[in-house]
Amino acid sequence: MTNKPADIDEIIQSHSGGLQRNLSNRHIQLIAIGGAIGTGLFMGSGRTIHLAGPSVLLVYTIIGAVLYLVMRCMGELLLSNHKYGTFADFVTDLLGPTAGFVVGWTYWLCWIVTGTAEVIAIAGYFSFWWPHLPQWIPAILTVVLLFSLNAMTVKAFGETEFWFSMIKIVAIIALICCVAVMVIVGFTSPDGQRATLTNLWSHPGVSGSAIFPNGFTGFLGGFQLAIFSFVGIELVGTTAAETKDPEKSLPKAINSIPIRVLLFYVFALAAIMSVTPWDSLNPETSPFVGLFSLVGLVFAASLVNLVVMTSAASSCNSGVYSTSRMMYAMALRSDAPRVFRNLSRRSVPLNALIVTCLFLLTSIALMAVGGTVMEAFTLVTSVASVLFMFVWVMIVASYVEYRRRLPHLHRKSIFAMPGGLFSVVVISAFILGMVFVLALDKSTLYAMLASVVWIVVITAVSFLMRRTPRNAKIQAEFAARRRRELSLAKQQR
Repeated sequence: MTNKPADIDEIIQSHSGGLQRNLSNRHIQLIAIGGAIGTGLFMGSGRTIHLAGPSVLLVYTIIGAVLYLVMRCMGELLLSNHKYGTFADFVTDLLGPTAGFVVGWTYWLCWIVTGTAEVIAIAGYFSFWWPHLPQWIPAILTVVLLFSLNAMTVKAFGETEFWFSMIKIVAIIALICCVAVMVIVGFTSPDGQRATLTNLWSHPGVSGSAIFPNGFTGFLGGFQLAIFSFVGIELVGTTAAETKDPEKSLPKAINSIPIRVLLFYVFALAAIMSVTPWDSLNPETSPFVGLFSLVGLVFAASLVNLVVMTSAASSCNSGVYSTSRMMYAMALRSDAPRVFRNLSRRSVPLNALIVTCLFLLTSIALMAVGGTVMEAFTLVTSVASVLFMFVWVMIVASYVEYRRRLPHLHRKSIFAMPGGLFSVVVISAFILGMVFVLALDKSTLYAMLASVVWIVVITAVSFLMRRTPRNAKIQAEFAARRRRELSLAKQQR
C-alpha cells in the first residue's frame, strides 16, 4: 500500500498511515485504567502478599510513584511533536532507527508474553467452576474472542474496552465498600477470622515485624510480581495516532495514575488483608476470589471470579490492540515485513492481528510443561517484567536526549515532566534496584538473562538489516541532524 519511506522524517510521520482517529476522551481514560489493572493485581497479588505481607502496600506505592514519572516523560515527548504516533516513534526520532527497531520488537514481545500470561490466568479462572475442564479449551476460546473484538473498528475496540474497564472499576470499588461494612459490623468468617483493620499490623511473621513479616528480603521479593501488575501502564502511549484530541486526553489519563494506584492497588489490597490476614491467604489463588470464599459467600465468590476473568480478558484485549498497532507501525518504517502494512476495510491491521493471536496460543504449551497455572504464570510474568522495564528505560533515555538536543521544545512544553532531570535520577535508581531484586531469585534471574539475550539478538538483527545502502543513508542523515540540533542547542544556551 504505502511506498517505503525515503528518509527518517517520513519514517516517523508514516506511523498513522490509514488508521482512524476514532478514540474519544472517555475511551482513552478507561483504556489507561484498564491497562493498569490486570492479572498482576487480581491473580498475582496473592503471591506478592505472601512474600511481603502488609508491606506490599508500600511496594505498590513506590512502583506507582516511579512509573508515574516515567509516564510523564512519555507524555511530554508525545505532545512535543504531533508526528509521534507511539513512543516507538520518538525513540526512533531521538535515539536513532536502531533503537526504534529494538524498542518496537521488544514491545511486541512484551505484549505477546503478557498476553500469554493473561490467557493462562483466564484458564485458571475457568477451573474455579469447571476444575476438570481441559485448560486448552478456555485458552482457545479466549484467543478467538480477542481476535473477533479486535477485528472490528477501533471505535468498537474502544467501546468494548470502556465497558470491560468499567466492570473492573465497579468491582474494586464494590469490594472496598463491602470490606468497609464488614469491618464496621465486626464480621466474622466461618473459620473465626474477624474483619478488622488491626489485621494489617497484628500478624507478625518470622522476622517478628507485622509490617515486614518476612524481613527486608520478603519486602524486596514483593517487587518481583508487583512490577508485573503495572505492565500496560504505558498502553495509552500507543493510542496517540488514533486519539481525537491527544492534547487533552493524554495529560488527563496520565495525571490520574496516582489516584488509580491509591484506589485500585493500595486500598483494595488493604481491604483484602483487613478481612483475611496476610498469613491466611493462599498464594496459589486469587485473593479477590478467596476473600469471599473464606467468609462463605459462595455466589459472591463466583461473581468476583467472573469479574477478575473479565479483567484478564480486558488487559489481554488491550495488549492485542497495542501489539497489532506496533507491528503495523514497524511495517510502515520497514522494520517489519511489508505484509503487516495491510489494513482491512475497517482500518484494522488484520495481518498483524492474526499473527499476534496465533502467538497467544503458545499459552497451551506453557501450561502443559509449566506444572500448575501459577508456576506457568510466574514464568511468563518474570520475562514480561524485565522486557517492560527495558521499554521504560528507553522512554526515559529518549527524554534525556530530548532535553539535550531540543531544550526549546521542553521550555514550550504544555505538559512538562515534574522534577525534570532529578526525576530521571530517581527513575534510574529504581530500575537499578529492580535489576538487583530480580537477580535475588533464581527463576526471575533466568528470566532476566533470557531478556538480555533477546535484546542482544534483536539489536544484532537491526544492525544486519541496516547495512543496506538505503538504511546506511538513513543512519547518516540521523547522525547529521543530531549534530545540527546539538549545535543549535549550544547556541541557544
